[in-house]
Amino acid sequence: MTTTSRPTDPAAARRSLRREMPSAAAVLADERDFTAMRRYTSFPFDDHAGYLRQMETLLRTLAAQGVLTTVGLFDPAAYAQYCADRSLDPDRPDSRSRYTAEVARTGATVTYEGEPLTQLLPLLAAEADRQATWDHATALLTRAGRCETCGTDLAHAAFTRAGQAVQGLLDALGDGSHHLVCSIAAGDPPLLAVLHAGCRPGARPQLDEHEALIFCTVLAAGLALRTPGGIVSRSTPDPADHTTGDPATHPAHGAPRDTPGATPRDTVRGWSLRDAWPHALSAGEVFTAYCTDADSGEPVPPEPGVSYAPGLPVTPPPDHPCHP
Repeated sequence: MTTTSRPTDPAAARRSLRREMPSAAAVLADERDFTAMRRYTSFPFDDHAGYLRQMETLLRTLAAQGVLTTVGLFDPAAYAQYCADRSLDPDRPDSRSRYTAEVARTGATVTYEGEPLTQLLPLLAAEADRQATWDHATALLTRAGRCETCGTDLAHAAFTRAGQAVQGLLDALGDGSHHLVCSIAAGDPPLLAVLHAGCRPGARPQLDEHEALIFCTVLAAGLALRTPGGIVSRSTPDPADHTTGDPATHPAHGAPRDTPGATPRDTVRGWSLRDAWPHALSAGEVFTAYCTDADSGEPVPPEPGVSYAPGLPVTPPPDHPCHP
């Protein structure tokens, strides 16, 4: 019988226990937020670059000790409100610690894996954007209410319908790697959600569950509120299959079949949301939408190696009397 040795030295035992206790950090990512925190006399840093160096050293030290650390963004305005709501003095280190714990519990975070902050901060900003998108879309869904006739939860019905739409889109696109973007005109800027999917013959699509949740929530908000919006897909066929063609590049779907030995072309398709369902755009509409600058309205040159093809038809589920 094999036994596991346990540390008998108290210091070694504490170090072992420390490795099993996760840590949290909240970073002032930009100069403006850093400057806002300098009004507190207990904040011990004078320049943002030096602060980031100290933060990175701390994170690396914790990682070297085997401590798992989650990192979030420190928002000075949210911090001030947090302290006001709880009658805390914002000019105290323990108040900052409590806020950091709250960010780790409820905010957008990423796990530190030893990378430099120059690589971590863009990932953290992207995660914060996804969290904000999900929060906004969820708030919009709550406005849908219930059907006045039968009491159906319209938000739940819209989310179910959004999941069916996503599955239908992936089935229509077929094998390959697909990058989908859903845009809903629900404010300025519009709500945007991204979904990456890998589809292989006879297998379920490979999706990131968190990404899929946000995508379906944004789409559901558009369906429930009948808000103008659309979906664009960019598909890359599996290189191992491009000599025989795949559903994204097959002539039956309106795009040229790749020739043997050619580099697989990306294919762009699009759908608009009408009557609470994605409806296929024509190839010309896809080209116009994809090759027009959203801010200026000016044309943008098409990308080399990209085909602009019609959206594929997606059959809606049987209508429920209370579908959104």
